[in-house]
Amino acid sequence: MNIEIKISKKPVEYMKAISFIEERINMVQAKKASELIWLLEHPSIYTGGIRSKKNEILDNSLKVIKTNRGGKITWHGPGQKICYFVIDLSKRNKDVRKFILILEKTIIKTLNQYGIKSYSDRKNIGIWVNDKGKIKKIAAIGLRIKKWIAYHGFSINVTNSLDEYKKIIACGIKNKSVINLKKIKDQNYSGIEKKIAKNLISYLNN
Repeated sequence: MNIEIKISKKPVEYMKAISFIEERINMVQAKKASELIWLLEHPSIYTGGIRSKKNEILDNSLKVIKTNRGGKITWHGPGQKICYFVIDLSKRNKDVRKFILILEKTIIKTLNQYGIKSYSDRKNIGIWVNDKGKIKKIAAIGLRIKKWIAYHGFSINVTNSLDEYKKIIACGIKNKSVINLKKIKDQNYSGIEKKIAKNLISYLNN
């Protein structure tokens, strides 16, 4: 199946990215464009999913952009890798559960290629690591489906600051914190975008 892979080297404004994705959804539905995997970073921004609540904002000065993705409040910014996608599930047996498993396996395999063990949790969506006995979130997943087109994406904390998460209850989960790859294992993560794309394509084609 033909899937375009797009990797942006410069940060992309959040609303510009969302507008591009929404237009691509319409194009894919009309069979006028291929499916898409797009890897990028955003300038610093807080976004709230359809299940977000005001009491998850700990700093009242924050501006939170409401979105139509699943999930709650999170932060995006420099050093965090975002993988957006526009994938036609009607070509894949309309299996939403399998698609979510594909996203989880993509992240887990990518981290494993850097020597980092991670896992999914049925109760708390996302990907988690055991950091010195404490369970911490390393990747978030936000999904929306429109006429069997799956879109939005996932984010992996690579080298980003973690201070911004102190201003919110990230993803609505109070008793677990977040971490980035650099704090787990200080190594070179350049090229992680290509690994993410390759792994995601591989699982989608299986």
